[in-house]
Amino acid sequence: MILNGVMLTIGLSFVAIGLGIVLATLMSAWRSLAGAWAGYIVDAYVELMRNTPFLVQLFMIFFGLPQIGIRMNGLEASLLAMTLNLAAYATEIIRAGVDSIHKSQVEAGLALALSRRQVFQYVILQPAFARVWPALSSQFVLMMLASSICSFVSVQELSGTAAIIEADTFRSFETYIVVTVVYLLLALTLKLFLNWLGHKIFPQVSGLARLDAKAEAA
Repeated sequence: MILNGVMLTIGLSFVAIGLGIVLATLMSAWRSLAGAWAGYIVDAYVELMRNTPFLVQLFMIFFGLPQIGIRMNGLEASLLAMTLNLAAYATEIIRAGVDSIHKSQVEAGLALALSRRQVFQYVILQPAFARVWPALSSQFVLMMLASSICSFVSVQELSGTAAIIEADTFRSFETYIVVTVVYLLLALTLKLFLNWLGHKIFPQVSGLARLDAKAEAA
């Protein structure tokens, strides 16, 4: 049962991370390319999601949306809530990376007759991701750990499975010691995987490589 819960936690987390980073990238591009009005809409969304509890967001989707005719099972509601929540945090992290790109690089791209979309795609996006990848990685790990809240809508991921085992066996201490160790191993493994992935995706001149160089020099 614990193994099944672990597999569901991993699957739910990876799908939410993938969808969330795509949505965050699209919102960052929209804010950069569509003008001030798009920025206001994205900022409103980000502030709404970052300043309300994830549990409330999950309950709003699972219990609230059926009131207007949109029904989802627990897994679908959890995936949507995790995606929307992660996208809000990732949008702000990506914005910091975009803002860190020197204005002269943008001007150079425009001088080469690139469109603003092409400048964002080829000049801004990759170095921006490279500079904020450590922060994004930390947010991905936090989102994986936050998946435990999905047990409140009857999703039998790791925490939900632990609750069932504890109710059947009345062995609370043993159950949650095992679950704690499993979550720790999952978090550390995901962190190592994301660090490896960052080095593979981004060239050695990236911000990630510079951070490593500074650490080695220290």
